[in-house]
Amino acid sequence: MSIKDIKLSEIPEEVTEDGLKIYGSASYETQVAILSHYLHTLDGKHDIASGEKRYEILEAIRDFIEYKHQQDKKNPLWKDVSDEVVTMAAESPLENDLFADFFSVPFPAPKNPKFTFIDLFAGIGGFRIAMQELGGKCVYSSEFDAQAQRTYFANYGDMPFGDITKEVTKSYIPDGFDILCGGFPCQAFSLAGKRLGFEDETRGTLFFEIEEILRRKQPKAFFLENVKGLMIHKGGKTLQTILEHLDDAGYDVVPPQVVNAMDFGVPQHRERVYIIGFRKDLNIDINNFKYPEPQTTGDKRPRFRDVMEKHEVSVKYYLSTVYVETLIRHKARHEAAGHGFGYKIIDLDGVANAIVVGGMGRECNLIIDKRLTNFTPITNIKGEVNREGIRKMTPREWARLQGFPENFKIVVADASAYKQFGNSVAIPAIKATAEKELELLGLISA
Repeated sequence: MSIKDIKLSEIPEEVTEDGLKIYGSASYETQVAILSHYLHTLDGKHDIASGEKRYEILEAIRDFIEYKHQQDKKNPLWKDVSDEVVTMAAESPLENDLFADFFSVPFPAPKNPKFTFIDLFAGIGGFRIAMQELGGKCVYSSEFDAQAQRTYFANYGDMPFGDITKEVTKSYIPDGFDILCGGFPCQAFSLAGKRLGFEDETRGTLFFEIEEILRRKQPKAFFLENVKGLMIHKGGKTLQTILEHLDDAGYDVVPPQVVNAMDFGVPQHRERVYIIGFRKDLNIDINNFKYPEPQTTGDKRPRFRDVMEKHEVSVKYYLSTVYVETLIRHKARHEAAGHGFGYKIIDLDGVANAIVVGGMGRECNLIIDKRLTNFTPITNIKGEVNREGIRKMTPREWARLQGFPENFKIVVADASAYKQFGNSVAIPAIKATAEKELELLGLISA
């Protein structure tokens, strides 16, 4: 049975206590993810594995057409949203302009992909950009954070599915993809956190979602990223546990290595551990995998000045006098206690510290920029705008520190943007490493 064999009147509909419509097993919010993944992974195939998912696709299409009607009531695409209209759109979705919004994006998938991958814990798509630049096509993405989903959709035309711990979310992962990519949540292993590891039920155990997907889908390979602290967490026992589980899932794992983003073209000292594995039946000798050599060292290493805003930035990024005094006192207290915590001002001809989520991520990466001409505050601050030129980096500067292209859309407020870029992977380092993996798999030419 194909989509055209289903009538909208046959679709089961339920309403929750909150008034939320449920079609099959997908919530209303999930329908955009269903529709966008359907559109981006057609490849000439309009059939979907299960009848239930056919219902969900048709309902997502109907809701999208109705949304278009609301946007332009004077000139609607059709007079009514009938069964025939919806099934026509489902059978030939790319033959009209109805779904142009899903493809008019800065980073579309390559037309003739060399391989396929899925993007787990996708954030804002750092892995996706790296893999697409190497010729890959993303056939599934998942991200829990709603604001990150917004940014992802604006840049790729794909809405990530939500909570990967839910079986319904995993049920949309297709068969037959080549690479599983994932920067799984790192807070549980971070040197800056409580370092609970697998005892942290809300974050640490999310690794086991990756393991389960590897067992079920058996892609050719995987590429995982995490914080440097994972290497030494519990004396290395946590990492050893992860490696044992990956081996048991059917993969030969390359010895993990810490890679620094500043060695690959961005002025940020960001060390992350990479974990790469190949399915055992491929008989790939992992000794033949070599992590990429540093590409930018010494005089070739970029400076923060290279990614700095070219023009004067808004006064809102400049610290108030009261804020500066608070930071000075805070640092002095830690220095007196023998700690190294506190704000840091970055040399414009040096590299930034790792950008991380939270206030200290910004306070450890302050710069002096004396180009400000208008010191009138546009936000509520205590005191006055400082005259020394001390300011936070802008979200766009953080984007550049992670290697995001200039045409990457920032569609959220600054607070969310800082969080998104701080959580992201460093694209150039990911790309250089993935290239070695794909070459060994024979998916791209050396």
